[in-house]
Amino acid sequence: MTTAQICICISIVVYLVGMLVIGWMCAKKNSSVDDFYLGGRKLGPLVTAMSAEASDMSSWLLMGLPGLAYVFGLAEASWTAIGLAIGTYLNWLIVARRLRRYSHQLDAITVPQFFSKRWGDERSILAAISAVVIIVFFIPYLASGFSACGKLFASLFGIDYVTAMVVSAAVVVIYTVMGGFLAASTTDLVQSIVMTVALIVILGFGTAQAGGVGAVMDNAQSMAGYLSLTSTFDPTTGGSTPYSTLTIFSLLAWGLGYFGMPHILLRFMAIEDERKLKLSRRIATSWVVISMGVAIIIGVVGNAMTSAGALGELADSETIIVQIASLLSQFGIVPALLAGVVLAGILAATMSTADSQLLAASSSVSQNLGCEFLRLNLSGRRGVIVARTTMVVISIIAAFLARDPESSVFRVVSFAWAGFGAAFGPVVLMALFWKRSNKWGALAGMVVGGAMVFIWKFLIAPMGGVWAIYELLPAFICATVAIVVVSLITPAPEKPIVDAFQASFLKKDAKN
Repeated sequence: MTTAQICICISIVVYLVGMLVIGWMCAKKNSSVDDFYLGGRKLGPLVTAMSAEASDMSSWLLMGLPGLAYVFGLAEASWTAIGLAIGTYLNWLIVARRLRRYSHQLDAITVPQFFSKRWGDERSILAAISAVVIIVFFIPYLASGFSACGKLFASLFGIDYVTAMVVSAAVVVIYTVMGGFLAASTTDLVQSIVMTVALIVILGFGTAQAGGVGAVMDNAQSMAGYLSLTSTFDPTTGGSTPYSTLTIFSLLAWGLGYFGMPHILLRFMAIEDERKLKLSRRIATSWVVISMGVAIIIGVVGNAMTSAGALGELADSETIIVQIASLLSQFGIVPALLAGVVLAGILAATMSTADSQLLAASSSVSQNLGCEFLRLNLSGRRGVIVARTTMVVISIIAAFLARDPESSVFRVVSFAWAGFGAAFGPVVLMALFWKRSNKWGALAGMVVGGAMVFIWKFLIAPMGGVWAIYELLPAFICATVAIVVVSLITPAPEKPIVDAFQASFLKKDAKN
């Protein structure tokens, strides 16, 4: 190994060991299933904000988003980011406080459990269907994260992709299995800091290597539609392709996904003091806007570096930050250590989402399917053991799916995001804001939303034209309509359910 590679390895190993130490320390605090899955509802405002957004961003922030901007320019990446920024703010503004209060009142520790208790579903059918949705969409989402780790090490050190992917996945599994939700949230805070450092270092170094801000702008302006928000650069023809208003709205629809993300909703449920959610909202929204903006600019800078000869043509645009970090490592020991921090940032982006996905998926199997639907006795330490075993099994399945190095991180995340947004988003909003909604409407919305994502993606969108829009938008609309229609044609919820709803929300909501 070269000196640069050794320095990079030192930074990454220190980071990985730190994550394992946090997992070991948090393991001591897990004496019950509630502790393991929700951290005893003791998260502070900073940890809540940063763990929610770090778990949200995933590897696409440092791989998918800049890779998209590198090839096609600003349009698709920017409208996606704008939709996510709006969704982030609205989720914290209108969902966080109500969900924290209502889930605490119902003593619900998972999102599927909240659905069942909210509508008095004694047979836990809603929890079971929710668990299936989580497993269906989270496993490929988790696989995309493992894939990002494999791409990182394979492109940097030339080692076998599958080996690199499996080792990275093992670290995530170990610290999450040991420490549960508290470990995931604490490591997410650390990981968000590492991700921020990575973005700043790469932006500064990349701009300098491209020849400065002027050179970056000159290069971008030389490509038709590259800097436009109403058209996109076509690398095949060298021309531009217009972006229709419908396409823009479909990209803005990414923001709708936030209302249905189980790993983000869990952070709302876990905060210690709901009065501190305003501070969390400000921190989270600011970080999301800045980090996504920098990630997109890095893609533009990376293209200018290629044009200037500082970087070669990329076989995989999603490795742009990896390649810039590799170049940085050639400038001495300190830059090489910084490059290691940058690459640890990519790991952080992946791990911060993967650990939360593991928790959500394992809780769905052990808690929602095992305890609630099948009525198994999985309380106390036994429940924690089953939860940990479930995590390992799910990770093995995800690693198997991630064995293909050609899969696109951005595209896989896009599909899974649509699945959760459509299946859970309308259900969450109706649960919190419409007292007339009932369990049959919620069930219909969940099934219709999840099914429509597949139908639109694989049957309707391929027809092209006005149909070629992001599947989340039509699926979200269909799910909302299904909830309203089915709730109105079936019996109204019973009085105790309505009373519980009113008791939770008639006070204090104006203070959001």
